[in-house]
Amino acid sequence: MNGILYFSSTGNSLFIAKKEQQRFGGKIVYIPKYQGDGSEFEKLVLVTPIYSYGMPTHVHSLLSRLNKQRELIVIQNYGGMVGGADFLLYSYATKLGLNIKSVFVIKMPENFTLTFTVPKFYLKSVLKNCGKAIDKVLNQIETGTPHVPKKKKTKEAKYLKNKSNWHLIGQRFCTSQNCVQCQKCVSLCPVGNISLQDGKIVFGDKCVACLGCYHRCPNKAILYQNKKKKFRYVNPNVDESEIGRDL
Repeated sequence: MNGILYFSSTGNSLFIAKKEQQRFGGKIVYIPKYQGDGSEFEKLVLVTPIYSYGMPTHVHSLLSRLNKQRELIVIQNYGGMVGGADFLLYSYATKLGLNIKSVFVIKMPENFTLTFTVPKFYLKSVLKNCGKAIDKVLNQIETGTPHVPKKKKTKEAKYLKNKSNWHLIGQRFCTSQNCVQCQKCVSLCPVGNISLQDGKIVFGDKCVACLGCYHRCPNKAILYQNKKKKFRYVNPNVDESEIGRDL
C-alpha cells in the first residue's frame, strides 16, 4: 500500500492527495500527527504546499526522518510563485539520501492572503484549471517516468529568513468581538500555538504560518494586525472536517 503524506491547512493539498488516492489507492496521512518514517508503506507520495519559496516546517522535519529505501514522489502546490522551491526540495531530499524520483508542481488557489484579497474571478479560474493539472501529474506518475526538476537558482536564503520569522505571524493575530471561544482554532493548530486563557484566545510564539486558524474560524473572528478583512479561503472541493485527518 502506498502512503500519501500531506500537509494542508485550507484543503488544497488534501484535494490533491484525495485525487491521488482515488487513482492509485493508498492511505492518506496527515503529517503533523505522523510519527513514522514511511517504512510501513511500499511507496511514498508527499503532497505539500510551497511556503516562502520552500516548504512548511512539518515537511522539512519529515524529510529528515523518512526511510531512505522507499521510493518518494513529491507533489508541491503553489498560489503565487514557485521560486525554485521544487529544486530546493529535491536537493534537500537528495542530500539526505532519500530515494526521491520526481517532484511535480501544481498551481492552486492562493491562501496566504493576510494583506490582500484574491479576486473571485481569478480564484474560480484557478479552481477550474487545477483539475486538469492534477490529472496530468497523475498520468505522469502512472507512467513511472522520473520527473526531476531542472537545476536552477533557488531563493533558499529568503526561504530560511522567512521561515525563521514565521513565529511572528502568530503574535500579530488577535480576535475580534465576533469570537465566541468555540476553540476550533485551538484544536486545529498543528503546533498547539493557540490556547484559551481566562476566557480569551491567546496566540503563542510557535506559529508555522499555515493560516488554518485564520481561514477556518467560523466567525472570521481572527484578525491579522487588527485588520478586519472579509476574505477567507477553504478549498470548496473538500469536506473541511477532513482537513488534518488521516483518510
